[in-house]
Amino acid sequence: MKISLSYQRSLFDMEATVPVTDASVNGRSGAFVDNMALPVHRWFRYSAGFSADWVRSLIRERRDGSPSFVVLDPFSGVGTTLLACDAEHVQSWGFETHPFVYRIANAKLRGIQVDSSTLSSLFQRFADSIPEKLSIELKEASSLLTKCYTPEVLSPLFVMRDVFLAEFDKKTPESELLWLLLTAILRPCSGVGTAQWQYVLPNKNKASVQTPLAAFQFKATEILQDVEYIQRNGWCSDSHILMTDARAPEGCSQLQVDAVVTSPPYPNNYDYADATRLEMTFWGEINGWGDLQNAVRQHLIRSCSQHAAAEKLLLDELLAEPVLDPIRRDLSTACHTLAEVRETKGGRKSYHTMAAAYFRDLGLVFKSLRQICRPGRSCVSLSAILHLMVSI
Repeated sequence: MKISLSYQRSLFDMEATVPVTDASVNGRSGAFVDNMALPVHRWFRYSAGFSADWVRSLIRERRDGSPSFVVLDPFSGVGTTLLACDAEHVQSWGFETHPFVYRIANAKLRGIQVDSSTLSSLFQRFADSIPEKLSIELKEASSLLTKCYTPEVLSPLFVMRDVFLAEFDKKTPESELLWLLLTAILRPCSGVGTAQWQYVLPNKNKASVQTPLAAFQFKATEILQDVEYIQRNGWCSDSHILMTDARAPEGCSQLQVDAVVTSPPYPNNYDYADATRLEMTFWGEINGWGDLQNAVRQHLIRSCSQHAAAEKLLLDELLAEPVLDPIRRDLSTACHTLAEVRETKGGRKSYHTMAAAYFRDLGLVFKSLRQICRPGRSCVSLSAILHLMVSI
């Protein structure tokens, strides 16, 4: 499979593919959709994100020309805030506990530092390593994958995966970008639908499906063009992401920041662990939905009823957490009401303990942020703060 330069150039006008807009003006600060037209951000579609342009606008507004301005995102996800800081030449730090999402963000942040010609050579060597006959035994494929792909599509995807694992999985910045590339083409190659928050919908069919080889060429071109764009425009690479829990972060005892820019998990029963179930299943990190609790969910803010139910949480113990002192009375009333209402519902979902655990967890995050924010410059800008206040 040859990734010709002419093919690459034909897909995109390199200057026209990097629009710079001000999301704070058009009111789309909470929208991830705009990121899909921006360099690097578009490498992986992650619905639980927010506007990178809004972050850049906020940084320009708050930094006041300070050369030592430092930003923290305690829920860094796939790196939206950190990449925006790199574009603005601002030092940034991020925390993330979802192991798979952390790897995606880390691949982006390390990847923007690579040499484009070296990366292009790696992509080409991988393409040349793909055998002409793209077939493999599918007997042991998971039910999720066989529902999401036809054998004609799943077989070459497995071949590409196995070639990567056998020959290219070196954990270098370049090889991690190749891993991200293969991860990013899984959805475009699937014939089933995806819900708004990336849940897979096996009973819904898509009108347009890419073949694995075409999807690989398309995404390889996109990544190479974005790396060249970054080199031409001189993004800095002063971002750092830690796989640590924002409720009790480790490895950053000396960290002091001037601003916190983030979008916390919402208490809307969205299962963040389930958002990458397809990708994690493909890479063999989980075998099914039941594995998500141990592999991912246990590390996350408790914002869905599945999480609360799996941990068998006790409401009164959660409400006794000292960090909830300022809102305990109102929160207790709301949670006990939910506990009564759930008994009248068929599903009996654990919204009562989920709500208490959520605010307990967010309280611990705010407490930890107080230790990290620099005295006198503890600006906290949260795209979800109004939602949080209304919820209380």
